[in-house]
Amino acid sequence: MNEHPYATLTPDRVLDAVEAAGLEPDGRLLALNSYENRVYQVGIDGGAPLIVKFYRPERWSDAAILEEHAFLAELAAEEIPVVPPMALPGGTTLAHHGVFRLAVFPRRGGRAPELGDAATREWMGRFLGRIHAVGRRHAFRARPTLDIASFGEEPRDWLIAHDTVPPELFAAWKGTLDLALEGLRHAFERAGKVATLRLHGDCHLGNVLWTGDGPHFVDFDDSRMGPAVQDIWLLLSGEREEMQIQLQDVVAGYEDFCDFDRRELHLVEALRTLRLIHYAAWIARRWQDPAFPAAFPWFGTAHYWQSRILELKEQIAAMSEPPLIA
Repeated sequence: MNEHPYATLTPDRVLDAVEAAGLEPDGRLLALNSYENRVYQVGIDGGAPLIVKFYRPERWSDAAILEEHAFLAELAAEEIPVVPPMALPGGTTLAHHGVFRLAVFPRRGGRAPELGDAATREWMGRFLGRIHAVGRRHAFRARPTLDIASFGEEPRDWLIAHDTVPPELFAAWKGTLDLALEGLRHAFERAGKVATLRLHGDCHLGNVLWTGDGPHFVDFDDSRMGPAVQDIWLLLSGEREEMQIQLQDVVAGYEDFCDFDRRELHLVEALRTLRLIHYAAWIARRWQDPAFPAAFPWFGTAHYWQSRILELKEQIAAMSEPPLIA
């Protein structure tokens, strides 16, 4: 079995890559929590520590990464609180070192936002509205679109082709997944032809840092084209009645800066279902990365797949319910 590239990313190699990019590391190195990429806080001689992200080899093209960087620069130019990559001494924001591509970011502090009050939810909504107002200006060319094919059908096909599901549960899982995909298609049909725009793409609370000045948004690695509600539904939690109240507050702030097409509310549970399907395949695809068996030791067990079957059944029911109202 070939060694995974991340297994070769030793501390010395990290520091060598940072130095080759034109910076002067002082030897201090702290690995930060990240599975898809590898992210480090690196001490810099005579300056503040910086955050260095090593992109997962073969996931994105250079063009796709540079589109992420350009989107962040566009948002920052509008004084929207994001963290764009720094220009390196060579003039680019993307450096190469062997099989790795890396970018360097200023360090930003903060905590996850607490969305327990209406004012905070509206604040979050206003900043999402500002991000989407910029995201609508033009489309990504090198980055994909979030849709049923890429987040539902392709992950399903990959899991089947690689015999990921235990044989004794395969028929139940496959049958339930097929029903879920049918429910997804009906949900998208009810929504009709909704607009797509450049999204954050993974706007859960772990990717928002809150300070006294409000939120700033980090980790646009999953940025792609998609419906606006993708960045909104991830902020909702709890029972339906709770999500209803949360949604109305977020949308009230959002519409200070950007119109919201309420037909997209037919997609909330459909997008949640796509995320669940995609997530299972994401773990399976990354299993040769040494970080994944350690982080997800329960993956692949019969109990894991039984839970996924139950989860999909719950989503089939949820997608048949009337949408939330904003």
